[in-house]
Amino acid sequence: AKDTFDGPLNIYEIHLGSWRRYPDGNVYSYREMAMQLVDYLVDMGYNAVEFMPLSEYPLDASWGYQVTGYFAATSRYGTPADLKFLVDQLHKAGIKVIFDLVLSHFPKDAFGLAQFDGEPLFEHPDTRMGEHPEWGTLIFNYGLHEVVSFLLSVIWFWIDEFHADGLRLDAVTSMLYLNYARDNAVKNVYGGDDNIDAVHFLRRANYMVKEHFPGVMMIAEESTAWPNITRDTGEGGLGFGYKWNMGWMNDTLRYMKR
Repeated sequence: AKDTFDGPLNIYEIHLGSWRRYPDGNVYSYREMAMQLVDYLVDMGYNAVEFMPLSEYPLDASWGYQVTGYFAATSRYGTPADLKFLVDQLHKAGIKVIFDLVLSHFPKDAFGLAQFDGEPLFEHPDTRMGEHPEWGTLIFNYGLHEVVSFLLSVIWFWIDEFHADGLRLDAVTSMLYLNYARDNAVKNVYGGDDNIDAVHFLRRANYMVKEHFPGVMMIAEESTAWPNITRDTGEGGLGFGYKWNMGWMNDTLRYMKR
């Protein structure tokens, strides 16, 4: 495969459900979207598209960042085969496909992962490490081998099954810091604010992708000065290929406004 990292990327970020709709408000299917989206991206000079989460989620009105079905492409736009058709059409036009993955938190809906067997299973049992007060959601227990295996499998699935050229991991900042958006934070074993389990998980995930899917982009949405996000795991970094730099974007927009 051609190395994903050669040459500039011009990425179009899209939420499929609101990009285009029928006059009655109904959404286009993956297949109906295929030719329209390909033609638009080619015409506008984009060479990559990043889909906001397509993992199944409960709330129609949302952008999909509160996931309940990690191994299910949302049925709102059709079947998994239909999504594969869309990806194939994009690839034929030379457009790289990036999927948003949300491995940072999950909602409390009873049909999801929350209290899966009647008690905390996927989430950390200590609510100071297992809940996001800001979002009202639960945080994975990155120290449990079973949970890490589940999340690594999710990454593998979206690359292997849907031929992703890249994955953008959402809200990495919230994974890295124990004191993210909270006052009652616990400290790690060294007395610091780093979530050591989450750091180990991210390194392992990036190492796995580099080993088995060379050329697939791993992108961290991270908005702080955390060091070595894109340094290789062998050199003490997190191992991402890119950083989705929210701080740079916000600074630029603020500058333009002034």
